Amino acid sequence: MYNYEEQKKYVFTDEGQRQFLHIRDKIHNLLEEAGAFQMGKATVLAPTVGAAESWDLMACVDRLVELGEIREIMYSNNVQEWTQERIFVKTHEIY
Repeated sequence: MYNYEEQKKYVFTDEGQRQFLHIRDKIHNLLEEAGAFQMGKATVLAPTVGAAESWDLMACVDRLVELGEIREIMYSNNVQEWTQERIFVKTHEIY
């Protein structure tokens, strides 16, 4: 099962940082086109950005949330049944 705290170690490796920047660009493009995205749709980007697995990409998305570049839209009960169903939007303009 995906666990951000375990997976984020990858984001801070040299390879992970390179992929993070590439994924960040792709995510912001998704947001410009659609205004929001679902994690399941973002994971299909993994092969196009060279991510070894979708968990690496998911950790990069969660890192974008930590940095405040995007935010997660929570369901009314604040619990998502499946990681791939999580929905994200842009928080504000990046300066």
